[in-house]
Amino acid sequence: MQSHHRSEMILAVVLASAAGFVDAVGFIHLGGYFVSFMSGNSTRGGTALAEGNWTGFAIAFGLVAAFLTGVVSAAILRRFVRSRKRMAVLLYVTAALTSAVVLFDLGIGGWLAPAIMALAMGAENVIFERDGEVSIGLTYMTGTLVKMGQHIANALTGGQKTLWVRYLALWIALTSGSIIGGFSYFAFDLNALWIAVGVLVLSVFFNSWLRTRPARRAAIRVALEDTSR
Repeated sequence: MQSHHRSEMILAVVLASAAGFVDAVGFIHLGGYFVSFMSGNSTRGGTALAEGNWTGFAIAFGLVAAFLTGVVSAAILRRFVRSRKRMAVLLYVTAALTSAVVLFDLGIGGWLAPAIMALAMGAENVIFERDGEVSIGLTYMTGTLVKMGQHIANALTGGQKTLWVRYLALWIALTSGSIIGGFSYFAFDLNALWIAVGVLVLSVFFNSWLRTRPARRAAIRVALEDTSR
């Protein structure tokens, strides 16, 4: 994460907050199952099986399968798109989440809408990828907290002093998003997802701005050099 620019970290924080929002909406809507936290679903699925709760088992591992499908499909998308890979995945996530809430509004979503939500959250984790590996996890915070703890230890023992703040920002973003998502669900039901869709649309525009910023800087530098001659 330390190799990412500050502007990229801003985008990651915004996307993490959207992930927390969506997960909170899905958690309440599904009565205790997650659309982005697959460790929780795996535990719930295992305990449901032990209890003989086949419905709970199917829900938990169905969501795991949908999440994994999102990761795989987004990773394949990145490989087939020659340029603007991050933008392509962002648009994919936005389209998937939009389709989930549209299906709900049409009254034909049923369990399909939460499955698509899980697919979107899986795909979101592929937005930041380097050398075929996820460089910033956006929907899960266990690893983020571990890394934050490690970098706090480094800071206390003479290492880099502020890198842990990046991990803290991601955790705060996801947690804050989940709080807002919870309140929003009770106000708007699954239509609260339109708020997350709006955040993702803004993220698309912000990512486009990030891509064009180096070109704008170069143009300004050339213009300044011309005026100084």
